[in-house]
Amino acid sequence: MPQHEPRGTVTLARLYAQQGHWDQAADIYRTLLQEDPGREDLQQALAEAETHRSQRAIDGLAPLFREWIELLFRHDRLRRLRRLKGRL
Repeated sequence: MPQHEPRGTVTLARLYAQQGHWDQAADIYRTLLQEDPGREDLQQALAEAETHRSQRAIDGLAPLFREWIELLFRHDRLRRLRRLKGRL
């Protein structure tokens, strides 16, 4: 029966994490934990990678919210201008 080869190693996952590639690091940690679920070091490393992934997702939304707010203000200004034009 062929032995299952992991998609990566702890070393590769650490390299990914050091370079900020949190998705790839988390994927490898998950795979390694499936094969050895009792390893606390892998559980902690996965938790750290997931935290960084979540933070990146939040940080990525900030520019979108700024743009959305700016569009709301533009819309409001246009609505006011149209109302003013209608009164003239």
